[in-house]
Amino acid sequence: MDDKCIMEGLLLDAKGVCDLYMHGAIESSTETVRRTFSAAFDDALSMGDSLYQQMAAKGWYQIDTAPQQKLQQTKQKFSPSC
Repeated sequence: MDDKCIMEGLLLDAKGVCDLYMHGAIESSTETVRRTFSAAFDDALSMGDSLYQQMAAKGWYQIDTAPQQKLQQTKQKFSPSC
């Protein structure tokens, strides 16, 4: 297993953990539990961003930019009409 494969796995794990922590925060019944999940969520987001930045620097994670026209169409589609 090479470094790229390992980092892809770690990034996928970080994304999954973020999802779990977010739902934990949403479903929390007390402020203390919500703050705990929120802090863990923030840490997981930071870790995921760090992994992404490292992968992007190595050319292992590339994002295609959307054309400006497509962005405007999507924005108009979801903008409130009233």
